[in-house]
Amino acid sequence: MSKILSRDDIMDMDEYARVRVARRKAITEMKKNRRLGIGPDATCYFENFETMWHQIHEMLFIERGGEEQIKDELNAYNPLIPNGRELVMTLMFEIDDAQRRSQLLNGLGGVEETVTISIGDEIIQGAAEEDVDRTSAQGKASAIQFLHFDFSDKQAKEFKNQDNKIIIGIGHEKYGHMAIMPDAMRQALALDFD
Repeated sequence: MSKILSRDDIMDMDEYARVRVARRKAITEMKKNRRLGIGPDATCYFENFETMWHQIHEMLFIERGGEEQIKDELNAYNPLIPNGRELVMTLMFEIDDAQRRSQLLNGLGGVEETVTISIGDEIIQGAAEEDVDRTSAQGKASAIQFLHFDFSDKQAKEFKNQDNKIIIGIGHEKYGHMAIMPDAMRQALALDFD
């Protein structure tokens, strides 16, 4: 399977409108095994070719920006497709209360540097997407972080081994939480590796 979306992968928006409901239903079902809560306020979503295909089409459908927008969306979302030896995570801090959200994010600067995936003794450190600095100079974190986890061949093999417990952790001093990855999620994400 291709690891990058090209202009040839983009449907005409009138054609997309005819299949949009079915596509959204299918992607929602697929995402169930690609989503995990970490503590009370964070949720991680693991991206792949299909989730980025869907995201681009939704942006194009809603914004109707034409050819120029297609180029921009491909440039924005292609880096979030796993390359065969990585997992790509969108980490979101989802807090409805605006005041509480602001208080948490104001103290979470650098949170993107504290996210890990552990498989036994192996720890894979997340690396932030470098498109935009998502921590301000004042130490405020963005509510959305994009992280890449590069796996060695050995780590990818260990990830697929059902006997190993996989833990996703956020180790920030103001938000220290972990979650054990369910087996259904492990199986879904294992397909992202070559």
